Amino acid sequence: MNIGIIAHLKHPIRKPYMGGLEAFTHDICHRLKARGHQITLYASELSDPDLNVKVILSDTDYDRETFSRFRSHELSEDFISTHHAYLETMQDIDGQGHDVIFNNSLNYVPITMASLIQTPMVTVLHTPPIFELKRAMAHEKKLGQIKFVSVSKTNAEAWKPFLKDCQVINNGVDTQTWTFNAEPSGGYVIWFGRIHPDKGTHLAIRAAKEAGRNIKIAGTIADRNYYDVYVAPLLDENVEVLGACDHEQLNDLIGNADVSVITPCWDEPFGLVVAESLACGTPVAGISRGALPYILCEETGCLTTSNRTDELAQCINQAAKLNRTRCRERAEQTLDAEHMVDAYEALFKELISTEELTNAG
Repeated sequence: MNIGIIAHLKHPIRKPYMGGLEAFTHDICHRLKARGHQITLYASELSDPDLNVKVILSDTDYDRETFSRFRSHELSEDFISTHHAYLETMQDIDGQGHDVIFNNSLNYVPITMASLIQTPMVTVLHTPPIFELKRAMAHEKKLGQIKFVSVSKTNAEAWKPFLKDCQVINNGVDTQTWTFNAEPSGGYVIWFGRIHPDKGTHLAIRAAKEAGRNIKIAGTIADRNYYDVYVAPLLDENVEVLGACDHEQLNDLIGNADVSVITPCWDEPFGLVVAESLACGTPVAGISRGALPYILCEETGCLTTSNRTDELAQCINQAAKLNRTRCRERAEQTLDAEHMVDAYEALFKELISTEELTNAG
């Protein structure tokens, strides 16, 4: 198949990943390419050149300190440049020889313009309902030319008022590159990801202290003010902040942790950190929001329905008793990236076949 993949443009699609969407896009591009498909990634210019990138937005103004394209946070300029990048892409995309368009942009333009192109399109809903997508979908669903997919059952439920029937394809991780560790030696718990208010880093630190455990924090500071106000005051000899870690370092840190503490402060649609932790055999203690309660089961995690750190501390100590082999099995059975690609590949083939039958008729 010849697959045109539309990325979102907030960050380049390359390592180190700024978030789960960059990781998803990068990974699935490589996997589709490895299966012999021809791919073109429509993304910003600093994206990984191995993904056959067709540059649609300059990264000249991209600032890796603030993780934004404009130091002055000129949102109107950012909005306009992104709008035109997608507009020009969609105007030309039918002439690129693609069999299917795989839209991961989180932007309204590809959805709005889907009625003007002939190539079948799959749009993945990586977020809960947001205003601009809801508006675009309200018009498009009358035409029914886009196949929508949600990354989790939870997210599909959230979209139900706007999209009644939405196929669910869980995100996945490479369980072959995450090494299972049956006997951790670290004597600590770990929190990993972007240090940002949405991720609740400070809650994890407080809960670990209340549970009587040391905690290691791995990840980039995505919000400096949040870090300075909420995280830094909690730092002491029981808290180790490691900064960004590569895959091998992170694999070792997670695998040797007694528990991964995952503290979403919003309804996160998936959360690759959960899958990564289970692949290492590390059980999860966390806050029951978004997809977390559906990804985990009683054998692989312990969750609290509140933000109370005393309850989360209890979850940490309970999760530490869970069977690590069962955690690994959960990852292999339900969260493996190859299963995810199998599902998308089957969907693409189905849409292409339907399109060919329609044209033949």
